[in-house]
Amino acid sequence: MRVLLLGGTAEARALAARLYPDVDVISSLAGRVPDPALPAGPVRIGGFGGEAGLRHWLTVHDIDCVVDATHPFAATITAHAAAACAELGMPYVVLSRPAWTTENVITAASNAEAAKIVARHHYSRIFLTTGRSGVSAFADSDALFVIRVVTPPEPETLPRRHRLVLSRGPYRYEDEYALMREFRVEAMITKNSGGAMTQPKLDAAAALGVAVVMIERPSLPAGVQTVSTVDAAVDWLTAIPGVPVIPVR
Repeated sequence: MRVLLLGGTAEARALAARLYPDVDVISSLAGRVPDPALPAGPVRIGGFGGEAGLRHWLTVHDIDCVVDATHPFAATITAHAAAACAELGMPYVVLSRPAWTTENVITAASNAEAAKIVARHHYSRIFLTTGRSGVSAFADSDALFVIRVVTPPEPETLPRRHRLVLSRGPYRYEDEYALMREFRVEAMITKNSGGAMTQPKLDAAAALGVAVVMIERPSLPAGVQTVSTVDAAVDWLTAIPGVPVIPVR
């Protein structure tokens, strides 16, 4: 039994650590982040070449099932994986961490809608934590953006007034609180990624009275089976004939 684990998240790394070396698991990373945190076991880095490329890769490498533990906003690879596995009749599950509650936040369907919201509310100092790909939606704003990313965005996508903070989580509440106070942040724009790793920024925003604009998750492909924890993913795998007993670690 050979498992492809579509990864790049903390949950994917935790699952790989649970599986390896008892299960023949290959973790796949997109390769967009330099010097990524690597999971246990074999790793491949890079794209597959669309749905057809992924379907071919699964066949050539004798993959028996796929666990999709990519970021909740990695909609393209999830759509490709769901379609490829359906075509091949291959077991497929999405490990999706629970979303954050949207109580006391302003929700937006996209980066573009979030940009309209902050303009409508006339926020002048904004903490932007949507990742480098979402920065361009705010390029025409006159507000000051504190932009936290792992790697710098392309210069032409940046707002006129900005400060770059290059860092990688997890983040502590005390540091998030201090950052928002230092820059006198009025509003924070974030994706509804869920999970404990970046929860402190929401707690700090609530303590400081900072408005939160939260971009909603893309919908999963219809009919896809999901689990919300690493333990549940292990249970899903062990129910497949041929998967060995996975010890508790």
